[in-house]
Amino acid sequence: MIEQPSQSQAIGPRLTSLSHGGGCGCKIAPGVLSEILRSTTAMPLPPELLVGIETSDDAAVYKLNDSQALVATTDFFMPIVDDPFEFGRIAATNAISDVYAMGAQPIMALALVGMPVNVLPLSVIGQILDGGQSVCRAAGIPIAGGHTIDSVEPIYGLVALGLVHPDHIKRNADAQVGDVLILGKPIGVGILSAALKKEVLPELGYQAMISNTTQLNTAGPDLAKLKGVHALTDITGFGLAGHLLEMARGAKCTVSLNWAQVPLLPGVRALAEQGCITGASGRNWQGYGAEVALPPHFPAVDQSLLTDPQTSGGLLVSCAVDSVEDVLAIFRQHGFAHAAVVGNMVSAQSHGLRVNSKGTA
Repeated sequence: MIEQPSQSQAIGPRLTSLSHGGGCGCKIAPGVLSEILRSTTAMPLPPELLVGIETSDDAAVYKLNDSQALVATTDFFMPIVDDPFEFGRIAATNAISDVYAMGAQPIMALALVGMPVNVLPLSVIGQILDGGQSVCRAAGIPIAGGHTIDSVEPIYGLVALGLVHPDHIKRNADAQVGDVLILGKPIGVGILSAALKKEVLPELGYQAMISNTTQLNTAGPDLAKLKGVHALTDITGFGLAGHLLEMARGAKCTVSLNWAQVPLLPGVRALAEQGCITGASGRNWQGYGAEVALPPHFPAVDQSLLTDPQTSGGLLVSCAVDSVEDVLAIFRQHGFAHAAVVGNMVSAQSHGLRVNSKGTA
């Protein structure tokens, strides 16, 4: 099991003990978020705004000229791990992912920092920022500024900016009937984080979680240049099912998911069977479960995996059949060894997502 606290936290409280939720599991539940946004007043949109909030996409996109569009996004959350340096790395990787998910190349970031300065030693806060800096260096971008506040719970994240050719923008809403769905990373981060908080996560599971959540989704820009790639998004707090449903709604299609082909992080099924499930998983199902058709006798553990909130999750690609090998090759070139075909887009049916337990559409 993971030793608590680690040496880097020995002079302060466990980071996860200071937050009521961790990582993308902190997101407002999808049903509640829809209700909040329903009451907002629509504003006139300039024609240069190529992507806004209409399809719950990963980032906003604003056209600068015929060859450049600005991609802007922000993401921040409370600790998912107790090691401050790793928390910073995970939060920064997660924020930059939304730029990659639009097919863009990141150019710079701004830091968003809220810390309980009377509770956490300044050295620990410094390690969180160092972790974020290390990821930005790996992505080849500077942290050019930001904003800090004294808050009750520790919060860290980034505003991330990127550039993309307008012709290469990949929205989450442009999938087509007959497309194949490919997932870049295994799922199960929320379950591993719940096990960590309960202090029952084995070392192997911890290392798998860190490796998964700190791997930058650098394949995005290369994937976006493929003509056969029609839609692109990343899997985060609403779980695999939630982001598949966003893709289905935008395309007015149904997703046929081959559950047996979905890659899982090591040990997550056994941990889920032990009760290591986040509250966000249940809230996700409550928000969109009516749109999901499950096969008979689908295990409750598998439902929890389907709705498990991912932090810094993998890219999800919807592409033409003849582009599948090219997409898988790009994933492999960028170090995503677990990328897998997980389903396809079919004509609209009574449910936005249909889950097949046998691994066939």
